[in-house]
Order: sequence, then structure tokens, then C-alpha cells
Amino acid sequence: MRLTELKLPLDHTDAELKAAILKRLGITAGELVGYTIFRRGYDARKRSSIVLTHTLDIEVRDEAALLARMKNDRHVGPTPDTSYHFVAKAPPTLSTLRPIVIGAGPCGLFATLLLAQMGFRPIMLERGKAVRERTQDTWGLWRKSKLNPESNVQFGEGGAGTFSDGKLYSQIKDPQYRGRKVLTEFVKAGAPAEILYVSKPHIGTFKLVSMVENMRTEIEALGGEIRFQSKVERIDIDHGQVRGLTLASGEYIAATHIVLAVGHSARDTFRMLHEQGVHVEAKPFSIGVRIEHPQSLIDRARFGDNAGHPILGAADYKLVHHCTNRRSAYSFCMCPGGTVVAATSEPGRVVTNGMSQYSRNERNANSAIVVGVTPADYPGSDTDPLAGIEFQRHWESLAFEAGGGDYRAPAQLVGDFLAGRPSTEFGSVLPSYTPGVRLTDLSLCLPDFVINALRESLPAFGKEIAGFSMNDAIMTGVETRTSSPIRITRDETFQSLNTSGLYPAGEGAGYAGGILSAAVDGIKVAEAVALSLVEHST
Repeated sequence: MRLTELKLPLDHTDAELKAAILKRLGITAGELVGYTIFRRGYDARKRSSIVLTHTLDIEVRDEAALLARMKNDRHVGPTPDTSYHFVAKAPPTLSTLRPIVIGAGPCGLFATLLLAQMGFRPIMLERGKAVRERTQDTWGLWRKSKLNPESNVQFGEGGAGTFSDGKLYSQIKDPQYRGRKVLTEFVKAGAPAEILYVSKPHIGTFKLVSMVENMRTEIEALGGEIRFQSKVERIDIDHGQVRGLTLASGEYIAATHIVLAVGHSARDTFRMLHEQGVHVEAKPFSIGVRIEHPQSLIDRARFGDNAGHPILGAADYKLVHHCTNRRSAYSFCMCPGGTVVAATSEPGRVVTNGMSQYSRNERNANSAIVVGVTPADYPGSDTDPLAGIEFQRHWESLAFEAGGGDYRAPAQLVGDFLAGRPSTEFGSVLPSYTPGVRLTDLSLCLPDFVINALRESLPAFGKEIAGFSMNDAIMTGVETRTSSPIRITRDETFQSLNTSGLYPAGEGAGYAGGILSAAVDGIKVAEAVALSLVEHST
């Protein structure tokens, strides 16, 4: 049976937890067979008395009687089945072509894994390199200002999520518990078991690297095939039906089922699909900056005297402000105890992102502070659904120039930004961005409506988190790739509206945001592909 909302003090013991279970259920120790923690979070609304909130799966000697006695208690009920159930299995003699998955990020990785586990022997194509080679190329930009356009933060095994905080939580609705499948597979691949029960699980880059490799090994052991440095140049579409694809090498691979999990930065792929007539729509996204504060400031503001407690770890935050110019500014991808990283995938442009390791023990906290952008904000969106890409490129190019033209990023102290003057020297907060920053005026590389919204929002955020608008906090620009600027719209079968056999998926197609939601979408699409393959095979 499941018991929810059981609250205990931050420093409770196992014995106190057991005693609280017995008291809450009104049973004796002899009636309790055992329990496991399904979820544990914290309630920090009262900083002086932070409590841990538990969801527990409990085994008792007479479950039926206890459930009947507590039938009116909304916090007690039967334990739901959170195990994963495969929707299909490949026939012994599969008569269809092997499914292809384009992209090795969380979405493509899980789509490939699920198809392999169901016996369909998928082929995964990734334009970038394997994760360790890709990591070396990424460090090449960070340490030597040397960009590899095909192997970087955006492209390569593991996807953009590899160089992030590794957050594994989402606000998506998940009645089928596919997210549990994702977490279970991650633990099997080497993630800490705690991600199965903490309320805001995260992994961090170093752990993600080895996990991705372990998942690759399982896919290959199950008959799947993974090809790196295999960029798709063209999809073969015949009268609205996918027939195969052509790689940059010239190789042609026949296929009737292609999962498109290319991530939000595959701009050339988006252009190719649009030119081939695949239905693409412009969609909103957000742009702004990365802001850094001392992590100790955020910890004190959120946890008070409990700051530094090992169970709580480094504090995070979530902020939003509705501005007088009818825009909304909000925090995005907050990275406690992390660093700001260079995330461009194109020469001559600067893009920022945030990253943390599992320990989250770096000096600064960082988060994107971004403002919503709609297709009405960028020219040409009424005739070109890819106009948002050019809008992103425009500001990324200006950021490159403002940073000095060598992949340094433009930066400005909050006090100077609010006063409307360029920054000339650092204060107490030193930026973590590599390959370095150039102090300047961020209004040179962001739209006026974003600048105005940020100037209004920062003091408002300071009222929610003491010190947030401190003069010495530093902002680094620009954050443009919060989500895909397009949606490759799909129907109820998860296929493109006008291209049968093409399954748009994940962040790049506009159906996810973050590691967990992208992985869950990959599972959904894999299920749809598997069912279609079985149907076509029979």
C-alpha cells in the first residue's frame, strides 16, 4: 500500500520514521512487514523548521483490512503499478526494414533502447562523436576557443543534456510511469540509486558520460547498431511516405520508420526537412542571459540556518515575474553549485548554458533569466517557419562581437545593468564561463524588450530571494536555446502530419524540454514505431 505526505524533521532517524508510519496507520510493529521510500522531498517554506515529506510503499500483514479501515484517508491507498510493460515484441521473422533513429540525445537514446529491448534491432545515427571523444572536442572550445561544429555541447552522443545539471525531473503528466522506466534504466547504467526517490534527482556531467556508454553497450548487445559521425543529408520521401535516407557520406539506407530526435540546435536538418515539404511550424521560445551569485547566498536565502545540510544540498530556485511590457521573465535551467558554459554549435556565435557536476560544489549558482519570445517578434515568421532560427543567430552573432570575436562571452554586473552603464571591472562574484568573458553592455546583444523586462524583473526577484539583485552578481550573454524555435507537428500516431513513417520526437521537434521529458517522449515514439512495425509485419 502507499502512504503519502508523511512529514518528519530534517534530522530524523530510521527509528523515528518507522514510529511515524506505525502511528499514522494505527498499527503495531508486528503488523508492519516492511517499507520503501518511493519519493522524498522537502518543504522549506519555513526556513527555521524545514521538514522532509515522504511517499512510502508499505507492506502490512492484512492490507485489505487496513485499506478498508482507512478508505476515507486520501493519503492512504493501494500502491500503483509503476513497472514498465512493453507494448509489443518483434516477431521471430520480422519482414519490415529496421527502424532508424536520428540523434543520440536522451530522446533518441531511449527510443533506440526501447526498440532494441523489444527486439527490433534499430539503427541509431548520430552526426557527432561518441561521448568521450565529444567531451574532448567540447573542452577544446572551453579551453582553447576551438569549435568543432559537428562535435560540441549540442552535437554528439548523450545530447545537450550531457553538459548540463543532469536534472531528472519534469512537470509532464506521466500516468503510465514512463519516467520511472527512464530512472530505472539510468540506475542500471550506473546512476546513484537515490534518483529513484529524491524529489529533484540529478546526475551531473561526469556520471552521465559513463552511463551513456553503458546504455550504448546494452543497445548493441540487443542487436541495435549505433553509428557516429553519420550526418543525415536527406530524407527520401515518396508521395508522403518515408522510404529511406542519405548520409553525408553518400550512403543510402532504406527505411519506412524514422524517428527524428535531432535536438533543438540541428538547424541545417530543420532547413532540409522544410525544403522537402515536411510540415514545420514556428513556435515560441525564450532568450536572455545567465546570472551568477555565490551559492552560499542562495543557500542562506532558501534554507536559513539549515544552509549546508547534507540532505538539502545546494539550494535551487524558481522565479517568474510578469512585466509591465506584457512580457514574462523567469528563471530557467537553474544549476546549483555549477558553472556557465559555452554552448554554441556554429562558428562566429556565442551561446551560454549552465552545467553542474553531481556534487554541485562549485562556488557559484547560475541560472538562465530569460524572456518569452513569440513568432510575432521575429521578422518573416508569417511566411517562413524557420524565421526563429535566424532571430537566434542574429543575437548570437552580436554576442560574439560584443565578447571580442574570440568566443569570449559578453558580461555585465547587475548593478551596472540596472543603471544602464557598461561594466569595467568585476566585483565579488567572478564569472565561471570559459573561455572567458569581456565586460561590456549587454544591451548590445539583446532585444530592447528583453532588456526592459530584465531590468524590471531583477529587483522583483530580489524581493523573493534576498541579495538576488546585488550589484556584484554577474550576467553573461546570451542564452538563446532554451527550446526549439520550431515544432515538427505530429498526429495521434506520433507521425508527421504530412509524412508517413517520420516520427518527430523530443526537444528538437518541440515536444519536450529537459532530459526526463525528452527520454519519456522517446519511449512514447518507440512504442508507436513498434506497434506500426508489428502491424506492417503481419
